[in-house]
Amino acid sequence: MEPDFRTGADILVAESFASLDGLRVGLIANQTSRSGDGHLADLIHDAPNVELVALFGPEHGLRGDADAGLAVEDGVDDRTGVPVYSLYGSRREPDPAVLAGIDVLVFDIQDIGARFYTYIATMGESMEAAAQAGVPFVVLDRPNPLGGLLVDGYVLEPGFESFVGPYPIPIQHGMTVGELAAMVKGQGWIEGADSLDLSVVEVEGWTRAELWSDAEAWIPTSPNIPRFENALVYPGMCLLEATTANEGRGTPNPFLQFGAPGLDNGKVVGILNTDVPGVAAQALTYAPESIPGKSTNPRHLGTSLNGVTVTVNEPSEVRPLALGIAVLRALVDQQGPEVLRQAGMARLAGTDRLYEALVRGDDAKTIVESWAEEVRAFEELRRPYLLYD
Repeated sequence: MEPDFRTGADILVAESFASLDGLRVGLIANQTSRSGDGHLADLIHDAPNVELVALFGPEHGLRGDADAGLAVEDGVDDRTGVPVYSLYGSRREPDPAVLAGIDVLVFDIQDIGARFYTYIATMGESMEAAAQAGVPFVVLDRPNPLGGLLVDGYVLEPGFESFVGPYPIPIQHGMTVGELAAMVKGQGWIEGADSLDLSVVEVEGWTRAELWSDAEAWIPTSPNIPRFENALVYPGMCLLEATTANEGRGTPNPFLQFGAPGLDNGKVVGILNTDVPGVAAQALTYAPESIPGKSTNPRHLGTSLNGVTVTVNEPSEVRPLALGIAVLRALVDQQGPEVLRQAGMARLAGTDRLYEALVRGDDAKTIVESWAEEVRAFEELRRPYLLYD
């Protein structure tokens, strides 16, 4: 089934790359950078009116086959013969020496709308490098698969910046990469923002109320986001990475499955099925396995865990942060605050407040309500940068 929208990449291809005519192109891409049946790198390489001179790969690499968090090496793309420069290794931004041979830097990666998903950090670092090199930066926009209406979670506080928290935005920001790029430039969140020549090729046929609905067209955005449903719960369930529990890595169901030794999973199932709309939870027992290219060494490898699996029944009713906070509350209530990794929780939440609230015993509803005012302020701040109704 073909999607109802056209991405920025689709539009660029349909116009035979007219806006890039005669230019030497650097492309920041991964396995999601597709138009029709072709990868954008291959399509640009084969176009007679443009020259693809450099490829840049984010976390997981240009073709998306590296484990989460693993450094990616430079190389040469087998399909095009073009050099591939890693943006998730010793460098997190394009080398000025490489940019010197480029006329335009193009970004085309499908994001999933969570602050700690590293592609938006890669985009910002690359924008800054382009500004400093005087190279125009083009974002080929794509829909936010979680839609553009729900904005949720703590806004990153000063002092908590990292590669999984690059900007003062909520955990679920409700923006496309094109909108976010405009906001990064407009708010001066990178050096040289004023001098950056930024343009966005907008999506056609997408509105903010739309969540991803075409499961057949989903391309795994990273090894552990194989389906839309994994992406949908990720902004909340990724917080489990800052605990001692297994977050579903080492299974076919990352972030939709979790477990821990000694967990009263029946009790957790009751809480989720009562308090969290849009999902159905079931108890299971499982042992995480090593899955090369996805999760080589998952937490509790080979250990039998009492777990819970979550099925998405009504995507439009799911509030990912409410799900994640409910799971965290249940874990801490059963197994104590020692299941939390304080530094990791602060890094993902963008604040110490979540860790403190969990240790203090605040209930899930109180925690979820605690960020309402800062989210409202962010929604006002982002308004001038929104491109879609």
